[in-house]
Amino acid sequence: QVQLVESGGGLVQAGGSLRLSCVASGRTFNGYAMGWFRQAPGKEREFVAAISWNGGSTSYADSVKGRFTISRDNAKNTVYLQMNSLKPEDTAVYYCAANRRPYSTAQAMGVGALISEWGQGTQVTVSS
Repeated sequence: QVQLVESGGGLVQAGGSLRLSCVASGRTFNGYAMGWFRQAPGKEREFVAAISWNGGSTSYADSVKGRFTISRDNAKNTVYLQMNSLKPEDTAVYYCAANRRPYSTAQAMGVGALISEWGQGTQVTVSS
């Protein structure tokens, strides 16, 4: 069974940090772009960050640039999202996703992305 499993969410005060992890099992996603998305209550799911299949390029939503960093360790089949200087508006369920196309770029995870797998999500709550 193919799975993406997120972890690392929790409750943090504004200005704090969290690191999310997404571990793939059942198959490797090493040849595919990976991304993080989030969904706040009452809002649509939105793009947060993405990384190309080989880690050579990244892409970020304007709202998180300079605060969040995406990375991947293909040896561990894991993608990370380091979140610093967290704000209450970052509160959401964060989802990991894999692109459907091999050798995909970070930009391929933007609008219209072809997603093959979604994780179950991890809750991030930032208190003011």
